[in-house]
Amino acid sequence: MTLNPADEKLAKRLPEGILRDLSPSYLEEPRGRFLGQAGLIAAPRDVEEAAAVVCACAEMLVPIVPRGGGTGLVGGQVMSDGPAPLILSLERMTAIRGVYANEGVMLAEAGATLQQARDAAAEAGRQFPLSLAAQGTAQIGGVLSTNAGGVNVLRHGNARALCLGIEAVLPSGEIMHDLKRLRKDNTGYDLRDLLIGAEGTLGIITAASLVLAPVPAETGVAMLVVDSPEAALQLLSLAQSRMAGGVTAFELISGQGLEFLSEHFPQIRQPFDTRPDWTALVEVGLPAGLQADTALEDLFVAGAEAGLVSDGVIAQSGQQAGEFWNLREHIPEANRAVGAIASHDISLPLSEIAGFIRDAGKMLAEQGDLRINCFGHLGDGNLHYNLFPAQGRHRDEYDDIRRDLSYRIHEMVVTRGGSFSAEHGVGRLKTDDLARWGDPARLAAMRAIKRALDPAGIMNPGAILPISS
Repeated sequence: MTLNPADEKLAKRLPEGILRDLSPSYLEEPRGRFLGQAGLIAAPRDVEEAAAVVCACAEMLVPIVPRGGGTGLVGGQVMSDGPAPLILSLERMTAIRGVYANEGVMLAEAGATLQQARDAAAEAGRQFPLSLAAQGTAQIGGVLSTNAGGVNVLRHGNARALCLGIEAVLPSGEIMHDLKRLRKDNTGYDLRDLLIGAEGTLGIITAASLVLAPVPAETGVAMLVVDSPEAALQLLSLAQSRMAGGVTAFELISGQGLEFLSEHFPQIRQPFDTRPDWTALVEVGLPAGLQADTALEDLFVAGAEAGLVSDGVIAQSGQQAGEFWNLREHIPEANRAVGAIASHDISLPLSEIAGFIRDAGKMLAEQGDLRINCFGHLGDGNLHYNLFPAQGRHRDEYDDIRRDLSYRIHEMVVTRGGSFSAEHGVGRLKTDDLARWGDPARLAAMRAIKRALDPAGIMNPGAILPISS
C-alpha cells in the first residue's frame, strides 16, 4: 500500500492539544548517522489519545514513528525516507501507576524514564535492576521496544525478563490490555514478548508491569587486573562458583579504553598507576550475614593463586564504587570524542569470546593501521568491539574499508554462534545485516507476523525489516 504524509488533513482528526512543534530534537539520533523527518509530532496524554492517533493514521495510511527518549543507537527512532511520518512521542505519559513492593511489581507508563522507575522502586525499598548509562533520558517504552540490556543482565536479565505485562496500541488502533502482575499466565500466545524488542513495528507500548527485586544487604565493587580476556572469563567462572547468584555485574575494560579516557577525560581518576591491558570491573550483591568486601578479597586471593589476577582495588566506600562505575560509563563518551570508524554491538557464547578477540585482532592488523577498543558486559557475553583511526588520522580516511571491516567482524561472530546485535537492536542501521545473517525461516515468520498485525505497514516503516518486506 502507498503511504501518505502526515499533514493538515490528519491534524484535524487528532485529539485537541496533542500536537507539538516540529523541534529538530525529534529528528535526531545520538550517532548522527540518520536525520529524520516529520509531518506532525503528537504527544498523547493517555492510552486513549494514543489509540485515537493510531486509528486516524491507520485510516489515512500515514506512517507512525514511535519516539521515546531518543537514545537508541541504530536509528530506530528516525525515518529519513518516504512520506513524512507522524512522530508519536510518549513524553507526556510519565506516570508511575502503582508500586506493589510486596509483590515485587511496578506499573509504569512508557514515557517514564528509566531513572524515574528506579527512583520509585528505591522509595519503596526495592530496586528496578535495569541500568544503562542513558537511564536519565531513556524511557520505559523505548527500553522495552529495544529489549535493552545494560550492566546487570548477568544477574537480572534484560528488559524482556523484567516485564510481566504490557498495555499497547496495536496498528489497528485497538488497545491491548495485558498489564498483568502475574508471573504465571499460560493463556495462549505471549503477545507481550512479541512486542518487546519489536522496535515499534508491531504496536506502541504505552505502559508496562515491571519486575522489582530486593535490594542486596551487602554490595561491593572491585577492579581487578587480568592478563587476558581468557583469564577474565576464568575469573568470572570462579566468582560465580564462590558467590552463586551473587555476581551482579562483570565488565571487561581494555587498556585502549583507559587510554582514550586519559586523553579526553583526564579528570576521571584511574585506579592503577600503570595502565593495564585488561581489567575486570566486578560488582556483587549479597544477603545479610555475608560481607561483600570479604568475598571480593577472597576472590582476589583465589584469582591470584590461580594466576588469573595480578593486581586489584576493592572500593572502600560507596563514593569510590561510584567512581569505578563512572569510569566505565565514560568509556562510550571517550569513544565518541575519538570518533569511531565502526562500532559493533556483538554477543558470543562465553567459550568463544577469547578466541574471537584473538582472531579478530589478527585479522584487523592485516587490514590497516587502526586501534581497537574492546569492552563491555563480559558476564553475559556482550562486547562492544569498536574500531578507531590510528593516532593522528581521521575516521573519514577509512571510509573505503569501513563496511568491509564490519562485514568481516560480523562474519566471525556469526560463524562462532554469536549475534551482530546484542542489545542495541536492528533499527534502520542493521537491516542489511539481518537480511544477510538472519535465519531464512525466522525472517519469513517475522515478515508474516508483520503483515498480519500491520497489513498497511504504517508502524515504523523500514525499521528491522525493509519496507519492501
